Amino acid sequence: MARPAVRDPVAADGGAAGAVTALYAAHYRSLVHLAVLLVRDVGTAEEIVQESFIAMHSRWRLLRDSEKALSYLRRSVVNGSRSVLRHRLVVDRNAPKPPPDMPSAEEGAVELLERSAMVAALRRLPPRQREVLVLRYYGDLSQTQIAQAMGISPGAVKSHTARAMSSLRSLLENQK
Repeated sequence: MARPAVRDPVAADGGAAGAVTALYAAHYRSLVHLAVLLVRDVGTAEEIVQESFIAMHSRWRLLRDSEKALSYLRRSVVNGSRSVLRHRLVVDRNAPKPPPDMPSAEEGAVELLERSAMVAALRRLPPRQREVLVLRYYGDLSQTQIAQAMGISPGAVKSHTARAMSSLRSLLENQK
């Protein structure tokens, strides 16, 4: 009786499992930290990163240059974060408003967390400017890498960075 052939899962997927596993081991935490800074929620950030890795694994054969896999992941995380933020805006817009004289428990908790002047100033920046600063100063990415992750030109990265730094400076000076 002939035995059925045993398939090697790594060979069957073109080496995607091993490559994605190596990327996961090396970059999972930094990608989660990036997503946390953008969406401000650890659970959601972990989901975004997991979905990015799943998408990478399923599209590994379509990736022309495996050296750009990390850039693909970063861009996927940024895009996933944007999608979550857009969804939150729609939900917030359609949520019933609490009576004005009764602050919610969440508002009290958020106020405690927002005491840092820098965090408060960062939150006042437009989303693109905040993303550029997070990718630059937290992610330690170059302008080219930021441009790839956000899907914009390096010149736009420079422009967003300059505007964000100017806005931060004036916001922090006005708080003194």
